[in-house]
Amino acid sequence: MKMSHELDRLRQEVDEVNVKLLELLSKRAELAQAIGEVKKAQGIHRFDPERERDMLNWVSEANPGPFDDKTIRHLFKQIFKASLDLQQEDHKKALLVSRKRKPEDTVVHVGDLPVGNEQKTVIAGPCSVESEEQVREVAQALSKQGVALLRGGAFKPRTSPYDFQGLGVEGLRILRRVADEFGMKVISEIVNPSDIEKAEQYIDVVQIGARNMQNFELLKAAGSSQLPVFLKRGMSATVEEFLFAAEYIVSGGNDQVMLCERGIRTYEKWTRNTLDISAVPLLKQESHLPVFVDITHSTGRRDIQLPVAKAALAAGADGLMLEVHPDPAVALSDANQQINIPQFEAFMDEIRQHGRIQRSEPVLG
Repeated sequence: MKMSHELDRLRQEVDEVNVKLLELLSKRAELAQAIGEVKKAQGIHRFDPERERDMLNWVSEANPGPFDDKTIRHLFKQIFKASLDLQQEDHKKALLVSRKRKPEDTVVHVGDLPVGNEQKTVIAGPCSVESEEQVREVAQALSKQGVALLRGGAFKPRTSPYDFQGLGVEGLRILRRVADEFGMKVISEIVNPSDIEKAEQYIDVVQIGARNMQNFELLKAAGSSQLPVFLKRGMSATVEEFLFAAEYIVSGGNDQVMLCERGIRTYEKWTRNTLDISAVPLLKQESHLPVFVDITHSTGRRDIQLPVAKAALAAGADGLMLEVHPDPAVALSDANQQINIPQFEAFMDEIRQHGRIQRSEPVLG
């Protein structure tokens, strides 16, 4: 009986120590959060390896036992890691693109066209602007299907320096003339920060491509632009890195940002990229920005674009992007993945059955 009382007493003392430890850990966590805010204001990196090493040396020197120094260092490293994780969680909550910061969905306004509302938006057009006749033929077909956003590459960052690099500003002029003819809006990729101001004369949406997702000077320039921005995920970027890229734009003052999942690079060879379909609900959950899926670049195959588009809409995507060419076989870029006009018309007929597709009244060209 006496031994039982002694065990109960010791256990009670342990419980009291646990409570004190919890209070001290909570106090330490509050201090770590405060330190994180000071570091953020001063632009200091959250992880300070020299400070961590000094603290570990200090607790080892102050260790009275019975734990050995190795155990003490391990325990405190876990506490330090948890404190750093807490600082990072606080930072994530503070992100302007975070749904925790803004619970309601953002609706991006491309002129008078709302994007990110209950209806799904289709963006389509040729991979590259090759001629005015080519763009006009595609735009006419898009307009008849009620598609209001015309895409086309004027500046083409290509893997090989010998591939077609686009028509540059003349390509933008062609897009603008044709879009005005059919009452459409223009979205085109800009690769140089200094070109954004010039491009604003011709386009309605600035596209930042996968290869430039972490071109931070370009992101900053887009943040200063008055135009909406269509940001594509880098081919090797994590979802977190993707959101931080969007944060560059929004923190610069431009909250009119659309996100686009366009496939990531994996070991798979049967598709050009691997569509990370899980990124769609993740981005919708973590961010308030509209989310698109580029079904052309994510697959590189026209034969599976339709089921991929259905999957994207089912996963919650706000819209789709795809490439359409009058004669893909002779296209100057991405010939294998673009669809022709009859295929596009069949695609739109099918996809309307799987989502409320936004439709604009066609303008006769």
